[in-house]
Amino acid sequence: MNLPAILLQAPAGGGIDFSFILMLVLLFIILYFFMIRPQQKRQKDLQKAREAIQNGDKIITSGGLYGKVREISEKYMLIEIAEGVKIRIDKAHIFPVTEEQAKK
Repeated sequence: MNLPAILLQAPAGGGIDFSFILMLVLLFIILYFFMIRPQQKRQKDLQKAREAIQNGDKIITSGGLYGKVREISEKYMLIEIAEGVKIRIDKAHIFPVTEEQAKK
């Protein structure tokens, strides 16, 4: 078959295919409930945990350094990673260490 014959066989009309629109809406709903919403919940939980960090708490940085919080300011935390070795880390790069992680 040639191209003009195939194009002539295509259904005429410019109507909207509602099943296609319904499929897209359902796909977005599934994407939202299985990917977007859980990620937002994890971000909120992480933010609450960062706000609850106090002096003396054990933490881990996004770079993998373990340490104890020695000083907290508005944007930064002073972390002691070894005896007498202190570094300043942005709060966004700090994760609280749970009891399970501390045991490992």
